[in-house]
Amino acid sequence: MLDNMPRGTICIEDLEIGMTRHLLKEVTDRDIELFAEVSTDRNPVHLDDAYAQDTIFEGRIAHGMLTAGLISAVIGEQLPGHGTVYLGQTLKFLAPVRPGDVVRAEVEVTSIDHGRRRVGLDCRCSVGDTVVLKGEALVLAPSRKFD
Repeated sequence: MLDNMPRGTICIEDLEIGMTRHLLKEVTDRDIELFAEVSTDRNPVHLDDAYAQDTIFEGRIAHGMLTAGLISAVIGEQLPGHGTVYLGQTLKFLAPVRPGDVVRAEVEVTSIDHGRRRVGLDCRCSVGDTVVLKGEALVLAPSRKFD
C-alpha cells in the first residue's frame, strides 16, 4: 500500500526549507523475503517465526535496511526526486518493524546550498505514533541549470 504523493522531480531552485514529502507502505512477508533474497541477509530473526520468538523482539521483524530503503524511495522519487544523487545518510534504528506494519517514511528539507547543489534532509520512519528510524541525508539535487 503506497499513497499517491506526486512523484518526479523538484529542482533545487524550487526547494524550500521545511518542505516535506512522504509515502506509506505496508511491510509484507513477501517484502521481507524479497529483501532477504536481494541482500543475501537471511538472518532468521527476519524469516523464521520459531527462532524469532526466542529473541528480544519476541517475533519476526523486517530488516532495518528495508525500512531505510523507504527513505531512499521518498528521496529518489519525490524530494528532491528523479536525478537526485545520495552523498550520505545517517540512520538510527529505534524500534522494530514487523510484518503487516504500515510504515510512514517522511523526508524534510533542512538546508539548501544552492552553489554546491547540496540539500540536507531530516529523515524519519514511523509506525503509528512510534518513530522506528530517524536520520539525516545529504544529497546532490537536480537543477534546471544542468538539464
